[in-house]
Order: sequence, then C-alpha cells, then structure tokens
Amino acid sequence: MNRLDELLKIVPDAPDFTIDWETVGRTVMRRFASSMKETPQNPRYHAEGNVWIHTVMVCEALVSNPEYRALETRKRQMLFLAALFHDVGKITTTRLRDGAWTSPNHAQAGANLIRDYLWRRYSLCGDRELQRFRETICLLVRYHMMPPYVLQSDNPEHRLIKMASNGELVPDFTLGSLLMLCRADSDGRITRTIQNGEDDAFFNTELSKELGCYDKPFAFPSVLTEFAYFSGRKVAPQAVLYDDTELEVTILCGLPGTGKDTWINTHYSDLPIVSLDEIRRQYHLAPTGSQQEVARIAGAQAKQLLREKRSFVWNATNITADLRSRLVSLFVRYRAYVRIVFLETEWEENKRRNAGRRDAVPENVIETMLSRLTPPERFEAHEVCWQCI
Repeated sequence: MNRLDELLKIVPDAPDFTIDWETVGRTVMRRFASSMKETPQNPRYHAEGNVWIHTVMVCEALVSNPEYRALETRKRQMLFLAALFHDVGKITTTRLRDGAWTSPNHAQAGANLIRDYLWRRYSLCGDRELQRFRETICLLVRYHMMPPYVLQSDNPEHRLIKMASNGELVPDFTLGSLLMLCRADSDGRITRTIQNGEDDAFFNTELSKELGCYDKPFAFPSVLTEFAYFSGRKVAPQAVLYDDTELEVTILCGLPGTGKDTWINTHYSDLPIVSLDEIRRQYHLAPTGSQQEVARIAGAQAKQLLREKRSFVWNATNITADLRSRLVSLFVRYRAYVRIVFLETEWEENKRRNAGRRDAVPENVIETMLSRLTPPERFEAHEVCWQCI
C-alpha cells in the first residue's frame, strides 16, 4: 500500500459510511490523536470534552449528512480529511487565559501543521493534482472558523468573495464545501450557549449564492478590478477599471532548492533579477541571523528599477503572507502589475537540488521553513500562479 492509499483508506464509503476509528487512530492520526485527547476545550462551547472527542463527533456529523454522501468520491475524501484535521492546531495553541481554555489562531496553525504533514509524510507535493488535493484540505482547515463571523463583519460580501477567490487556484475549494464542514463543526459539539451554526450556515449559503460565489469564484470583469477590490479600494466588483500599470514585477515564492533560479532562466532570462541569495554572495553576508542589510540592499535595487519603470523579478523564498504583502504594497505604489509565482517540487527532489547548490541550506532549516510556509492566496496580487517543477 502506498502512502496516499493509506491516507484515503480511512475515508468512509457507501453504503453505510462507517468510520473505522481504530484504524484512523493507529494510522493517519497516530501522530495527533494522543495529543488531541490531552487538549482541553472551553466547556462553555465544548461540553463534550477534549479535542479528540469533538473531532470524532464532527466527522460522524459530516458523514451522516446526505449532501456529503451525494458528493463525488474525490470531494468526499478531501472534506472528510479536512474534518479529521480541522482542529489539530489546538494542540499547539491551546492555553488557559483568565480561567478559560482558548485556542487563538488554531485554524491557521492547523493548516500549516497539516500542510507539512501531508507534504512530507504522504508526499502530496510536486504534482499539480496532489498539490490541489493537499491545498483544498489546508484551505478548508484554514477557513473553518471564518463563516460564523462573516455576517458580523462590516462587509460580509467582501469576505465571502475573498475566500471564494481561492477556487481559481484550487477548484475543489468552494464556499459550499466550507459551509458543509462548518455545519458539521457546529453539530459535532455539546454547548452551553445558544448555538447558531445552522443559521450562520444558512445565511452564508444564501448570501454567497446571491453573490454568485457559492460553488465557484466570483466572476470579476478583469484582474485589475479583482485586485483593486481585494486591496480595499472603494470599487464595485463589477466595475471595469482603466489599466494604469507601468511595469511588471514577478515575486517568486518557494522553499530553498525548489529550482527558482532554473525557472527564472527558462522564463525570465531577459529581465533584471533582485536576488537575495546573490546579494548575500556578493556582499559576503551570512544567510542566518539578521537579514536587515540584505533586505536594505535588495530594497534599494528594487526601488531603482521601479523608478526606471523597468520590469524585474524578485527572487527569494517569500514563504509568509506578511512578507509578500509588504513587497506587493511597495511595488503597486510604483504602479506595478504584480505577479506572485509559487513553485514547489517533490520533497526528496527538493532535498537533492538543495544539496547541489553552491550554498546549501541545512535540511533542518528547510523543514522549519516548510512548517511556516503559506502558499500565496489568490487575492494577494494581480496574478497568482502555482506551479510544480
């Protein structure tokens, strides 16, 4: 049995959709189950007990849903695995605060943890279909807490359209699937408060259907409108905007050893490159410790090219959304059209390529970077591409 078959074997199937929890606990969830059983939850919202008990109840609620059972096999597999993994982030984020258990940012922590797990343990990387499978699960985990708060926000339409935009990168991620997970998350608990999970799911479903983004991304008239809308500009999502961009900047994103330099030579050999690795080599700067001087030099090079209205490539790992956001903000101020290209390769190949580099990065450092990696989401730039090389 290969690794992916082991992962998929635990997904319950027709006709009875029975979950074999003994097999689940000793295989796919072996790394997490004992810790989840030891992770408490606030009894006000989770009177059923620890995270493992809640997870079992969520999965059982999901597979009993006729809508889930009617899905095609691939979508059932991803949704069930997302339910199984949805709260693993609580293992590392749960803490006692003011006498109550809380798990701040557990959804994002869980998405990162599961990405690392699926990437390395099950080799779901380096292939477009495996990448889509993995990232659909990660996005469902990442956003499973969002819908209950959407309707309380100042602009619920914006938040729904923004989440749904990721369907451009991973078509199996839809608000419909996310809301099905959220209903199971609500049903799979015992709470001492008034529970509005069904109402939240209903109103989010109706609003997203009205907007046209329930089962697919919202249809913007152009990428310029799309990015302006996601950037918070006061534009209607149906507006057709004038193109005032004056140059293009391509930001690369990927682990060391992915093959970014080779990819640049193939696709952008005629453009100037702002490369943080090259700056370190040229100025004899260490790749560890403070990188302020590297960032200063790179920023100066980029600003010179921006002032000259010359298109260029920014070559660095750029593994976090915060870092990419700062870069995009700088570049668009100079009227640049910004493209983010996320590159990945198979894990063993990644390590082999890194070992062959002039300045190989220690493997434990790459593992740490993978644990922090968040692939760029669709709304981060004018254009976002994911490629396996």
